Amino acid sequence: MSRKCVIPWGMLTMLTLGAAVSPGAAGPATGPLRVCEANRRYFTDGSGEAIYLTGSHTWANRQERAYPETPAFDFDAYLDFMQRHHHNFMRLWAWEHTAWMQFTDRKIVYKPNRYARTGPGKALDGGPKFDLTKFNEEYFDRLRSRVIAARDRGIYVAVMLFQGFSIEQKGTAGVDPKKGNPWDGHPFNRANNINGMDGDANGNGEGEETHTLAIPEITRLQEAYVRKVVDTVNDLDNVLYEISNESHGGSTEWHYHMIDCIHTYEATRPKQHPVGMTFTWGGKNSGTNADLFNSPAEWISPNPAADDGYNYRKNPPPANGSKVVISDTDHLWGIGGNQAWVWKSFCRGLNPIFMDPYLDARTGHEMDPQWDPIRKSMGYTRIFAERMNLTAMTPHAELASTAYCLANPGHEYLVYLPGGGDVTVDLSGESRPFVFEWLNPTSGDTQPGGTVTGGAKREFVAPFDGDAVLHMQAK
Repeated sequence: MSRKCVIPWGMLTMLTLGAAVSPGAAGPATGPLRVCEANRRYFTDGSGEAIYLTGSHTWANRQERAYPETPAFDFDAYLDFMQRHHHNFMRLWAWEHTAWMQFTDRKIVYKPNRYARTGPGKALDGGPKFDLTKFNEEYFDRLRSRVIAARDRGIYVAVMLFQGFSIEQKGTAGVDPKKGNPWDGHPFNRANNINGMDGDANGNGEGEETHTLAIPEITRLQEAYVRKVVDTVNDLDNVLYEISNESHGGSTEWHYHMIDCIHTYEATRPKQHPVGMTFTWGGKNSGTNADLFNSPAEWISPNPAADDGYNYRKNPPPANGSKVVISDTDHLWGIGGNQAWVWKSFCRGLNPIFMDPYLDARTGHEMDPQWDPIRKSMGYTRIFAERMNLTAMTPHAELASTAYCLANPGHEYLVYLPGGGDVTVDLSGESRPFVFEWLNPTSGDTQPGGTVTGGAKREFVAPFDGDAVLHMQAK
């Protein structure tokens, strides 16, 4: 993966116009990611330089997620889309069940599946029952090939292992009998496997117990699956792991166990990769951000709530380096956010990513342009991150009147003006001159600003309407 950007600022406008980023801008990673000791808000590879992660992810980028009329997911076209926007990170989604979903009466089908469908007998979805002692190699071959394809485009991949939306109805049970129940399609449903495994110990028609440690036999099967995933991608440098997407709040101990399982097993393998824990959600049964920060994970994705008046949606808290925070619109809105959220997050030392509807069947397989400002701004922030000495940059709200400032005081400043207009920046710590420039995050246009002498607080006025980005660097 590239570390210092070789793309000129003119590429910002080219990105806005949709021109492809040259694949030559990305080089091979020099080792798996690990927390950057010089700036623990970010990861690094063997280079020792901070690496900022940002990008779009979408539900069908690993397994087909199909209505009957849905075309197969074109992974190469998706990678083209990510490169075009200068993204370098995706979550690679995993679905545990084979069919149905909580929010629709249409039968959604997920494939390939992780276990072999050998029979005898038919599962509830009409296919052969699963043998939970046998893996489906097609599933793991696809996983490996897609991680490699992303690697070859300079993109890091968070390999999702489990799925909270595969085991329960997430509060929709009994609301509408026409809605699907994904547990009916789960291999751990006793009607769907030949091994007599029953993940519904309490008999409530859901499998929330499978994302706890309540059934040791299922935990052992999950551990075997985790080891299989690690064996499949351990030699690749662009890998991170994510335990599960939005499992229920009672899954915290299980999450910690699975994180430790990966750490312990990868310690015996040639390479070690970061493990993530993302927000646990189950309607009223939801976890807390404290569960994430207290976890043994290297990276986390929180929910909106934060302390001291901060909010990960509107006014993100500054990252303190206790965890690498990959702030994900999926856990903040579902699908939501705007370009201001991207820039605010960037200036607070976070790594923002976007839950992208992309070409989902529910949008008629069309790219929704309303989300283009987020897609483009993530790419713009990455170009800044690679152009700056990010390793030395930390959040400094006190240095800018807008309170959105990423800085290496006395050397370099990146300031966001959510409402445009003017901003006061405290340059009193260094009297030498600074060269500054402006970015219009809506158009992607850049404009030289000139030179200003430090030694005092200085006022800057954006040369265009709307929100603005100010970047300055000591001469």
